[in-house]
Amino acid sequence: MEESTNKNIVWHEGKVSYQDRCENLDQEGLVIWFTGLSGAGKSTIAVEVEKELIKLGKAVYRLDGDNVRHGLNSDLGFTAEDRNENIRRIAEVAALFKDAGLITLASFISPYQKIRDFARQRAGKDNFIEVYVKADVETCAERDPKGLYEKAKSGEIKNFTGISAPYEVPEDADLVLDTVELSVEEAVAKVLESIDKRQGIIKKKLQAIG
Repeated sequence: MEESTNKNIVWHEGKVSYQDRCENLDQEGLVIWFTGLSGAGKSTIAVEVEKELIKLGKAVYRLDGDNVRHGLNSDLGFTAEDRNENIRRIAEVAALFKDAGLITLASFISPYQKIRDFARQRAGKDNFIEVYVKADVETCAERDPKGLYEKAKSGEIKNFTGISAPYEVPEDADLVLDTVELSVEEAVAKVLESIDKRQGIIKKKLQAIG
């Protein structure tokens, strides 16, 4: 999680700044990081938030845990070390997307506080919203369409978060969504409200329409 110490590697500055890219897109780069147990609702909410942001004319991209493991992180397993490396890579990608001026929705269990803090540090605390998608293990298991929790309980899947591997509840999340209590629509509205507090994107859109 440290920057390269290779003296032969030098950062190459371009002629387009972060501010230039933001002005071009009429938005600031932002990372919304959804964390929570498998089945808590991270991906479901992120998909709907992405759709709503596109309707608002925003440049947005969604990074999803399973999707990324099909390609970029296909070489990683589920040990604590591999999970940290999985999130380290995603944090770097999300930080690059932020620097491009995109709104990036990252949906990852990301069970360890230290690596979530790293993701915040890479994006910059003013460009990062940590969203804890909260649901108890029993509820997540009931929602589980793949039967992963049953496989984990039987020992078929090792190092499964919430069953045989720990999940460290966020110490200071920017937003907590209790999906046992909230509908998807209500959760999406709260995420958009949090984004709007940072960027005023919804107000800008309404003003443009008016």
